[in-house]
Amino acid sequence: MGTRSYYVYILASKIGGTLYIGVTNDLIRRVAEHKSKLIESFTEQYDVVRLVYFEQFDDPENAIKREKRLKKWKRAWKIALIEKDNPDWNDLYPEIAGPP
Repeated sequence: MGTRSYYVYILASKIGGTLYIGVTNDLIRRVAEHKSKLIESFTEQYDVVRLVYFEQFDDPENAIKREKRLKKWKRAWKIALIEKDNPDWNDLYPEIAGPP
């Protein structure tokens, strides 16, 4: 059986917009769910569908700890984290999902 991966991710509505932090074991599926807006949620209400940052973990405990830690961060720290690797706030989803 292959190694399972877990992800902490940040979605944004636009550059400098509303942020959402989540954790999942299937990043492509989860971001697609946010983008489809089929589920009434915070991300659907505020149009938070741009994947701007993610981290990969080998075990769920560390992913959940990181998610909780990031949620407590000041907004400026979250923005700095995003802009360190993604200064233009590009949507990273097409890169990881591949062609439709």
